[in-house]
Amino acid sequence: MKVAALFSGGKDSTFAIYIAKQRGWDVTHLVTIYPQKQDSWMFHSINIHLTENLAEAIGIPLIKRQTKGEKEEELEDLKEILRDLDIDGVISGAIASEYQRTRIEKICHELKIKSFTPLWHKDQEIVLREQVNAGFKIKIVGVFAYGLDKTWLGKTIDETTIDELVNLRKKYKINVAGEGGEFETLTLDGPIFKKKLVLDETSTEWKRDSGVLKVNKAHLE
Repeated sequence: MKVAALFSGGKDSTFAIYIAKQRGWDVTHLVTIYPQKQDSWMFHSINIHLTENLAEAIGIPLIKRQTKGEKEEELEDLKEILRDLDIDGVISGAIASEYQRTRIEKICHELKIKSFTPLWHKDQEIVLREQVNAGFKIKIVGVFAYGLDKTWLGKTIDETTIDELVNLRKKYKINVAGEGGEFETLTLDGPIFKKKLVLDETSTEWKRDSGVLKVNKAHLE
């Protein structure tokens, strides 16, 4: 089975690649869409430039394309990339977003390839713990929900962090895995990595009750 992986550098798209490789699938390409707007309906934008480094770290060729981030129109940019690939299907890290899943499935149907979402409707706390237990090093690089303050930027997700998120879910009804847009992540290392991403220089942008950790400089080792 030859598949391309939609890749943002976050925990879920990275974990979907891990699952595909465990199944013995050949992940031939990583596909990254660079939205010009941060509030893209389909694609992540925070530290998206690091997918080039991460693709090298994982050892899978990266195909990238910029999009204006306009709703629905950005799907055509993804379709144009996938049209030229010799693949049987596409994998994505969608867990709960019907919008993302149905749009990806529509594109795949039109291109006569399959859409695979190995994390779809899995218990999100369990998935998060599985990612940590598998050895992935994940940092929180964006927070956008009440209960997540500035101190969460740059936090590494471990068992203690997950327990804190579970407590916040009880208090503020947030999604433990960030599927409601509560937080964004960046994967630095893991079992599918040949090198790890080291953050050399970061800066924090905070506005009212949300913010991002921008990576200005990084290297692989």
